[in-house]
Amino acid sequence: MKILLVVATYQEIEPFIKHHTSKFNPDSFTKIEQHEVKILITGVGMVATAFALGIALSKDKFDLALNVGVAGGFYRNLKIGQLVEVREDILSELGAQDDEEFISLDQMELGEVEFNATTSLAVTEDLRKVTAITVNTIHGNADSIEDIRELLNPTIETMEGAAFFYACEEIETPAIQIRAISNYVEKRNRENWNIPLAVKNLNNWLIENIKNL
Repeated sequence: MKILLVVATYQEIEPFIKHHTSKFNPDSFTKIEQHEVKILITGVGMVATAFALGIALSKDKFDLALNVGVAGGFYRNLKIGQLVEVREDILSELGAQDDEEFISLDQMELGEVEFNATTSLAVTEDLRKVTAITVNTIHGNADSIEDIRELLNPTIETMEGAAFFYACEEIETPAIQIRAISNYVEKRNRENWNIPLAVKNLNNWLIENIKNL
């Protein structure tokens, strides 16, 4: 299987890269068991992700695209470091304000804002299935957090996921998204974050399971 492994930053995938190769080459494929894996580091945010994927998916045809990275969790029943699988992702900011109300792009009949995973894998069966929002600005204000909970009630937020699903849908590439919880969505408090644990758990899962995709 030819797999495109998509991540925003090198730091989120560094343990996996070092496990499989002594020198990372973003233009080459890495042989892992029966798979050929290309790692695409897009940069942070939906614009960088969509642009990088547009180039990558136009150059090669992949059997699977896998987006991985860290995420913020909206609810405390998620544990820091826990892995989840995103089945639905929403461009939560794409729309218009009508005084104090928000009108999404699809409500205005100007386009879609909700995108879904387009395949399922046995190795993700035990992961909690969640709905995500993709944002330009990470939430860190109590009022805005409560507003987005009332509007969409997401489980997690990232800055890339919906753009990933969108690009893969356009090119008709099967896509899944796995995230590790690095922090809770709350008033910004970096002391409560644990990015190293999230990265460790994510990469351990990848190293163990990518051969079984």
